[in-house]
Amino acid sequence: MHGDPLKVLLKEERHRRILELLRSQGKVLAGDLVTTLAVSADTIRRDLRQLDDSGDLMRVHGGALNRLPNTPSYLERVEQRVEANAAIGIVGASLIQSGQTIFMDGGATTLQVARAIPSELLVTVVTNSPALAIEMASHKAANVILVGGTLLKESQVATGAEAVEQVSRFRADLLFLGACALHRKQGITVPSLEEAPLKRAMLQCAKAAIGMATAERLNAVAPYVVGPVEKLRYLIVDSSADLDLLRKYRKLGIEVLSV
Repeated sequence: MHGDPLKVLLKEERHRRILELLRSQGKVLAGDLVTTLAVSADTIRRDLRQLDDSGDLMRVHGGALNRLPNTPSYLERVEQRVEANAAIGIVGASLIQSGQTIFMDGGATTLQVARAIPSELLVTVVTNSPALAIEMASHKAANVILVGGTLLKESQVATGAEAVEQVSRFRADLLFLGACALHRKQGITVPSLEEAPLKRAMLQCAKAAIGMATAERLNAVAPYVVGPVEKLRYLIVDSSADLDLLRKYRKLGIEVLSV
């Protein structure tokens, strides 16, 4: 037994403390928790396993990380955080230059980028999002290429081997990534097994990638890996993001733009 038996925390109290530490630090180490909570390593392993099973965190070797919050459906995301997403979209659109070919992933923030592209800007947009393609249909100077495949209804994007093969035919100047979790060590991850291969293909075939994220996605992890965060040239975030965390992303060579 570790510590004073009279001060041993109940399971619910330990779980609350673990999640508090995780929110404040971005990760927790099992060895540190043994000391901090004055319990055995077996108890901590059991606690982390239970919290992982309940979806409150993601267990990794030696500890745990923040799990990406449950991702709402595409239609729900479009209706949430409209002002913040619109501000991110305006900054994203400002990075586009005339004559460029652009990959645009599906998502609420990428839709706002499409809406912010000046109508006179010559641009070729390659997207797997039918909604984004429809948005771009009224753009006078844009050439819009809609990638086909199996429609993932929840996210309203095309996925599958056919979509990946089509994307691999292009070499884009920019990639706008949507609906991802970002973590400095665990990389760019997504909650959808079906979407991950296409995002990886886009990342591989683009000269520069732009990540767009709200604050809760900057220190989170989802199950499926897209690539390392160092693949991002730009990271556009809302103003509520932690400044110390943003400095750490800048140290990786990523240009961080806060709106």
